[in-house]
Amino acid sequence: MRFFIAAENDPAETRTAMVPDVVSKLCGLDGEVAVQAGIGRSLGLPDAAYAEAGAAVEPATAAGEADVVMRLNPPSREDVARLRRGSVHIGLLNPFRNGPVVRELADAGVSAICMELIPRTTLAQKMDALSSQANLAGYAAVILAAERLDRILPMMMTPAGTIPPAKVFVIGAGVAGLQAIATARRLGARVEAFDTRPVTAEQVESLGARFVTVDLGETGETDDGYARELTAEQLERQRQAMARHAAAADVVITTAQVFGRPAPRILTRAMVEQMRPGSLVVDMAVETGGNVEGSEAGQETDIGGVR
Repeated sequence: MRFFIAAENDPAETRTAMVPDVVSKLCGLDGEVAVQAGIGRSLGLPDAAYAEAGAAVEPATAAGEADVVMRLNPPSREDVARLRRGSVHIGLLNPFRNGPVVRELADAGVSAICMELIPRTTLAQKMDALSSQANLAGYAAVILAAERLDRILPMMMTPAGTIPPAKVFVIGAGVAGLQAIATARRLGARVEAFDTRPVTAEQVESLGARFVTVDLGETGETDDGYARELTAEQLERQRQAMARHAAAADVVITTAQVFGRPAPRILTRAMVEQMRPGSLVVDMAVETGGNVEGSEAGQETDIGGVR
């Protein structure tokens, strides 16, 4: 069997599908392993490191000779055209937003294994790609906000006076939200958090944050652990409560997503405009439609002095 690990097409992508240490394990199986030239460039990993691990370094066209092709992000149309009929493609596919790519893979006779759709069970925990990346993203969101905020996060006593701690409001207490809460608390911020699932209150409070209670009526979570989609009335009631807490916060981090559907709109433009100029909003759901009106993927926007 021949394996090929492809490099990422997006110049803004800093991750890679496989590092040399893992390539060496793959090379230990009964098969040939090749990686695309430049696969580790964003991480400072030279092609020589992959060659030392036992892989051949080849151009992108070599994917057409492989039985199994692995990559991180969904393939482009050109990538799909290179794959041979009967091969297997493994990676993040985002099938609910990439229908045309899914159809092209099917038409090309390629079996696509979508990492996002692996059930979230104890048995498959090591293959839970969404949770691992959400965990890292929750940490990165707080670091990003701390670097851009016009004040420090922890309380600090100085000879000139005391600086109060910054206020961070996290919306959504899933994997990303809990990591954001923990990171903000470690940096000394005063943290509040909200989730439509009351069961998460204990987790939020165990991290030293205050859980914001909003009476939404009947809510809950799916069998897979995701929040259930709210009704229009519940969303409006939630927005009204969110507006008060967001207006008092220096940093708002939104993480709310519904599996397989567009992200719910939680903060309207009017709500953002009520926040203090100089405060920040990090919309972690922007790639699936966004929780915040006015947010754009990969962009920093300014709404009345709020970034």
